Amino acid sequence: MVTPGLIVIAGPTATGKSRQALLLARRLGSPLLNADSRQVYREFDIGTAKPTPAERALWPHELMDFVDPRHTYTVAEFQQAAQSRIAEAHRQGQTPILVGGTGLYIQSITAGLGIPAVPPQPELRAQLETWPPEIRYAWLQQLDPVAAEHIHPHDTVRTLRALEIIYTTGKPASRLRQAHPPSYPILILGLRCPMPRLEQRIARRTAEMLAAGWIEEVKTLRERYGPDLPLLQTLGYAEIGAYLEGRIPEAELQPLIVRRTRQFAKRQMTWFRAMPGIQWLDCEAEDLPEQIWKRVTAWMAAQTSAGTTPAVAARPPADP
Repeated sequence: MVTPGLIVIAGPTATGKSRQALLLARRLGSPLLNADSRQVYREFDIGTAKPTPAERALWPHELMDFVDPRHTYTVAEFQQAAQSRIAEAHRQGQTPILVGGTGLYIQSITAGLGIPAVPPQPELRAQLETWPPEIRYAWLQQLDPVAAEHIHPHDTVRTLRALEIIYTTGKPASRLRQAHPPSYPILILGLRCPMPRLEQRIARRTAEMLAAGWIEEVKTLRERYGPDLPLLQTLGYAEIGAYLEGRIPEAELQPLIVRRTRQFAKRQMTWFRAMPGIQWLDCEAEDLPEQIWKRVTAWMAAQTSAGTTPAVAARPPADP
C-alpha cells in the first residue's frame, strides 16, 4: 500500500531553508508549506525574509501571506490549516514539504501536539498589558516554568499568549500539549552551520534586507497599523521602530539587529536539538541540494521496503 508522508526542512534563521525547500519541491512536484510564524502575515515581507516574488512565481508557497496583521494567529490555527492541507495532499497521493524555523509550528505537526484551541481574549489581554513585561514574564515563570524555558523574556507576544491560555483554561499550556503523533512517515532534515559562519550569513542578509527597503516597510506598517501593533514589536521591526523614534542611532541599528538575530538563532537551535529524529546537514555544503536529494530518496526506499512508500513524482533537478 502506498502511503504519502511528510518531508520537513527545518533549522535556524539564515540557513537557506526556503531555497532548498523550493529546489526540492520543484524536483518532487510536491506542495510547499510554510512553517514560519511571521511569514503567515500579509505585508510583513522584507523583515520576515519571505521568498522573493520571483521565487514564489516558480512554485506555489502555501500557508504564507494570508493572515491580517491585526489578527493574532495561533498555533492551533496553524496546526489545523497545515493538517488539513497535508491530508488533502495525501488524498492526491502527494508528499508535501513543510519548511520553516518556528519549532512549535513544526512540532505541532510532526509530534501531533494537542494545542489548546483558545481564541484571543481581548479584555484579559488588555488587563495583562497594564503590567510591565518583566512582571508578566515573572508570572509565566511561576505558572508555567516549562513554557517559560522556551519563551524569551522580551517576547511579549508569546508571553501574553501563554498567560492567556493559563487564565482561560486554568491549566499551563505545556500541560495541555499532549502529543498524538501522525501515522504517516516523516523525514526531518535540519540545516545548520557553526555559529561564526551563521553570524556572517545573518550579517550579510540583514544588510541585504535593509538595502531592499526594510526601513521603508516598517514606516509604512507603522503608519497603517500604529506603532503598538504586536507584530511591530518582533525581531528587527522593534529595533527599526526604535530607530525611527530616535531611540537608536543609525550606526547602531544594523549591528543591534544582527546581534539579536544571532541570539534568536541560538534559541532556535536549542529548540531543534531537543526534537528527535532530525538529520542534520551543513547549510553551506556546495552539494547541499544533492545531499538532500540522497536523503530523500534513501528515505523513500526505506519506506518502500517497509511497504509504506511516500508518493512523489520525481522531476529533473531545477535551479531557480
